[in-house]
Amino acid sequence: MADVAPRRFRLIVFDWDGTLADSTAPIAAAIRAACVEVGRPMPSEADARYVIGLGLADALSHVAPGLSPDEQRRLAAHYRRHYLDREPTIPLFDGAAQLLSDLDDAGFLLAVATGKTRAGLDRAIAKNGLAGRFHATRCADEGLPKPHPDMLLALMDRLAADPRDTLMIGDTTHDLDLARNAGAHGLAVAYGAHPPEGLAARGPLATVHSIAELRSWLAANA
Repeated sequence: MADVAPRRFRLIVFDWDGTLADSTAPIAAAIRAACVEVGRPMPSEADARYVIGLGLADALSHVAPGLSPDEQRRLAAHYRRHYLDREPTIPLFDGAAQLLSDLDDAGFLLAVATGKTRAGLDRAIAKNGLAGRFHATRCADEGLPKPHPDMLLALMDRLAADPRDTLMIGDTTHDLDLARNAGAHGLAVAYGAHPPEGLAARGPLATVHSIAELRSWLAANA
């Protein structure tokens, strides 16, 4: 029997939006429309994409700085309305569900670290038939949001995983900074919110450009 290569990672943590779900465009559109509704200039597409993955308060403060508390509440409410109008049409990337199934079958611990709220992630998991697929999940409203290491540290603690055995996969520099801040490894996907050059500057183990490339990289390196 051929020797089996030792496994490098025990825990694989996925970002959700822009990594598993093809949601970058709807989120950016909701952010831009909400800013206009509170009388602020519409942020550029790039600026709206940049804040994806942050907690909602941090994201909206970045695209519309200097708002009063009441204006911040109004902006958040408009964003949620615009996003929820779009949410039912947001799919997983082709091949993402099968990749998760195969990784689960292979014995990896799977988790999610996301800027979504708990309610939002639960809806997305249920909509895509992924209930029970993840061993743990952590959301921005359950602690400190990205890039603070809190959510990844909490996942590693819950699953008894060491940072050296943990891989964070995400489409933004916030995900890669989260991994670095928690002492874990980072893998960049360049089909989501942030451009490849910005991701590469964070020094990930690799940058992949599709779910198929992600599958191949994990098969060879995880």
